[in-house]
Amino acid sequence: MAGAAQREQLRGQLAPAGTVLLTVECQQGVVGQDSALPELAAVARSSGALRNVARLVAAAHEAEVQVLHAVAERRPDGRGANRNARLFRAAARLPVQQHSGSTAVRIAEPIEVADEDLVVRRLHGLSPLAGTDVDPLLRNLGCRTLVVTGVSANVAIPNAVFDAVNLGYTVVVPADAIAGVPADYTPAMIRHTLALVSTITTTEEVLSCWKGLPRVTRG
Repeated sequence: MAGAAQREQLRGQLAPAGTVLLTVECQQGVVGQDSALPELAAVARSSGALRNVARLVAAAHEAEVQVLHAVAERRPDGRGANRNARLFRAAARLPVQQHSGSTAVRIAEPIEVADEDLVVRRLHGLSPLAGTDVDPLLRNLGCRTLVVTGVSANVAIPNAVFDAVNLGYTVVVPADAIAGVPADYTPAMIRHTLALVSTITTTEEVLSCWKGLPRVTRG
């Protein structure tokens, strides 16, 4: 985004009382040091995306913007998990499994989880929103704008953006706070797909909108 009009529009979209920051699969088994997907984890860290997610989460806590962490899990017995695509079958064979209650499904450093954050865990599918508690929670919170961050730009991020738009939310995507593989796929996804349905911005622009705002109380 650029220009005074665009910045003012973004500031209006990101008013804390109507905004929720969503982190997608920013868990140790995905983007941590012992990731099941080391290439994705490496890109998330080397690109600065994971660090920017942490910065956005910290700023959201300060501005009293609700934070919601979406985590992908799997039961040890695999019950209820999808098997209808190659991606799911490959994930079931990975050396690190996202088992419920394991270290792999804890939010990865340097992201800090506050007591007021919400964590929604899913056992199936590709989207943080479809078939989960995220949508009703957002509506109960009075959310109008969803800020989408995390991984991956290949699958879960576009799913989250499309589902949120279909459900009537305004979506904001800080382009430097998402990651996918290979690294050059992410800007292509943003330019040719996500930019058509969401507001593309940067971490710094979001931080500037939340900086110095008076604290608000949600209903």
